[in-house]
Amino acid sequence: MDVNAAVAAAAAIAGLLTGVIAMLAFRVSEREQRRPTRTSLHTDAVLPPGVDTVLSVLRSSAVVLDENDGVVKASSAAYALGLVRGGKLAVEPMLKMTRDTRRDGEIRQVELDLPRRGTGRGEALAVSARVAPLGSRLVLLLVEDLTEARRIEAVRRDFVANVSHELKTPVGALSLLSEAVMDASDDPEAVQRFAGRMQIEATRLTNLVQELIDLSRVQNDDPLEDAEPVPVGELVAEAIDRCRHQAGTKEITMAAAGAADLRVWGNRGQLAAALGNLVENAVNYSPARTRVGIAVRSVAQPGGDLIEIAVTDQGIGISDKDKERIFERFYRVDPARSRATGGTGLGLAIVKHVAASHGGEVTVWSAEGQGSTFTLRLPEARAARGRRASERDGSESLDEEAGGTSHSSPHTSDPSAYATLPSPEVLP
Repeated sequence: MDVNAAVAAAAAIAGLLTGVIAMLAFRVSEREQRRPTRTSLHTDAVLPPGVDTVLSVLRSSAVVLDENDGVVKASSAAYALGLVRGGKLAVEPMLKMTRDTRRDGEIRQVELDLPRRGTGRGEALAVSARVAPLGSRLVLLLVEDLTEARRIEAVRRDFVANVSHELKTPVGALSLLSEAVMDASDDPEAVQRFAGRMQIEATRLTNLVQELIDLSRVQNDDPLEDAEPVPVGELVAEAIDRCRHQAGTKEITMAAAGAADLRVWGNRGQLAAALGNLVENAVNYSPARTRVGIAVRSVAQPGGDLIEIAVTDQGIGISDKDKERIFERFYRVDPARSRATGGTGLGLAIVKHVAASHGGEVTVWSAEGQGSTFTLRLPEARAARGRRASERDGSESLDEEAGGTSHSSPHTSDPSAYATLPSPEVLP
């Protein structure tokens, strides 16, 4: 009897201990489940329904912060801009905005300039940050990159300022000359002299307006919509005819070589304008009794043949610092000389846009005191046509048979590479 009582007591004690242990284990498990983990802080479960979907379609960079300034949700663009690092918002002004908004619930917006990550050159990243409360505990930060918009606006502002300045010069000159003509109405020689000057200024104004129209056209139009095979020889002949009078006045000899049977694919009018600008610059900036050469050749390339058209002069050359900017709109190496020759500073900008829109490029070789060579590279007609047909059909590029091509590098700008041109000489 005593033995049975002892066994029953031991069983009761064991059952009690088991129940206590199970209860403690349940309490611990329940507490652990309620405790937020590091992973749960960065999941979408804490976001209000539908917010994640809305943030995924926004173009702006999005960051959602909790009451402890921890990042609950951040878009990939926010990481790319360097806004979020190590699970925290890394931009102090934005962090201050979120705290102020969490405190009073007001929506705030500010524009900031942030340093670019990894450049080390002090370049600024222009952004617009907007902060708004999201529910009772969260704050939403939206950041939009304004860098490209700022750059475009600056380019537009500079362009308008440059156009205004360039137009003001001939318009002001015409106004003064018209007053001079009125004051000299009783002096036929003075009237004739002033009228001649008025014609010069009117021509300069007309050229400026026409080049502005040409630049706008090559920037906005797709030249390959009306593309056709254009004989290079005809482009060269047209460029020479365009500058024949100026060259004859300065006794400049123009020589061409290598253009036979070569064709480029593109808009004939734009290509003629681009090559004409290069030849006209060479004539205008060359001393009297010198030579301007136009050399053409075909260069074999894996993606299709290229046609190189090199225009060489014996002018004063271009310095290294100016070579980096000569293709900018309205930039002149020598403003005083440009005004004397009627230059507007738009010719090379037009050449650059025409080359780029035709899938080519324009480069320059120059040495001070030795002259300059501008090289226009354009896709050969068969290669360009085959490549566009391949892109349209979604097939691989067609293999074009190359005939009579040179295997020189397409980036050679040294005028000595064009051996078919007669050597430059000063005419007596």
